[in-house]
Amino acid sequence: MLILFGMPIVQIILFGFAVTTEVQNIRLAVLDSSNDQATTEIVHELKANPYFGSVMYVHTTEEINKTFLENKADIVLTFEENFQQNLLHTGSASIQLLVDGTDPNMCKILVGYVTNILAVYQQKYATSENTTIQINPHVKMLYNPQTKSAYNFVPGVMGLILMLICAMMTSISIVREKETGTMEVLLVSPIKPLYIVFAKMVPYFVLSCVNLATILLLSVYVLGVPMSGNLGLLVAISMLFILVALSIGLLISTVVDTQVAAMLVSGMILMMPVILLSGMIYTIESMPVPLQYASHIIPAKWYILCVKKVMIEGLGIHAVYHEVIILFIMAFVLLTISIKLFKDRLQ
Repeated sequence: MLILFGMPIVQIILFGFAVTTEVQNIRLAVLDSSNDQATTEIVHELKANPYFGSVMYVHTTEEINKTFLENKADIVLTFEENFQQNLLHTGSASIQLLVDGTDPNMCKILVGYVTNILAVYQQKYATSENTTIQINPHVKMLYNPQTKSAYNFVPGVMGLILMLICAMMTSISIVREKETGTMEVLLVSPIKPLYIVFAKMVPYFVLSCVNLATILLLSVYVLGVPMSGNLGLLVAISMLFILVALSIGLLISTVVDTQVAAMLVSGMILMMPVILLSGMIYTIESMPVPLQYASHIIPAKWYILCVKKVMIEGLGIHAVYHEVIILFIMAFVLLTISIKLFKDRLQ
């Protein structure tokens, strides 16, 4: 009854608010080496646009790199020196747009927003000054200059596959023992229940590691996604994420009693939030605030961020320690709760 009447309500709410092709709450960083009236007016036009949420100023190229590494900005606007003077004397001036290219679709939308605003300002400025000017935006896609879509969907698919395989198979395996009555036979053996639970988890941990190796090989040698960072770090983070997914499967097995219910819960309840709220397809910043907070409890969100930073951007542990700590806490809490509930249920 919960699936029949509850899932349609959840689906219409999630799809209605989370699925959007618009990008909102854009975080803009500005490097204004000219600091004249024209650059101030352009920044004011960007601030006034409803799609832009925050604007911060940086003063050096090192700060630009830091804002991208710390995920504080979506796009950086860099004005050339003597911007307004170049417009008045030569009729032309340049602006550089720096965008994180790990999400090509979002990059194109961001660049489109900024170039449209620049075009409107250009026309307004030319009309007020009774002259003809040309503002030339130069776009640079960081980390993905070819704008390959594989750079975006490979991390998301990795998170989705590992989550579904680990959670679904673990929950079904343990529930099958309950449903057929063989779990009681295992419990009367001299083996502790805790060891039985871990024994059920180990095979799927190994299978998930094999899947991880297959995905990485296909991503690098077939899809052309670079392994820019440390492979060992990526594997370690992936194993931590696998442990989180296994713990979720174990938790599901404590709630349901049949394999069909386990399949529905792990498939429907896990797949939809991972696809919609992890950032693998739709940008989280464009969602309503309640859904943005809800995305924090989706483990795949933090794992996908780690994969993008390590695999594509080539960053180290200093750039992903925040996400790793969150995944570690999730693994510890979920595993502790699952084992406790599982033991209480079988006693």
